[in-house]
Amino acid sequence: MTEATDLAARAGDRDPRVGLRAVAALRRLLEQLEAVQVGSAREQGWSWQEIAAELGVSRQAVHKKYGRR
Repeated sequence: MTEATDLAARAGDRDPRVGLRAVAALRRLLEQLEAVQVGSAREQGWSWQEIAAELGVSRQAVHKKYGRR
């Protein structure tokens, strides 16, 4: 998780260009991590409702985002 820690530190940089680039990179990393965990949950038999509850979104939203993968 060194990459995430470094990005989080850069997200607070006083230079908006550095901070915004770090925020964008963190967003991409978060999307990748979420996809891995959703895939893992599905492989373990979790329902879309269970995954949605843990992510704090609707079942429809999580299914729409990950249902075809």
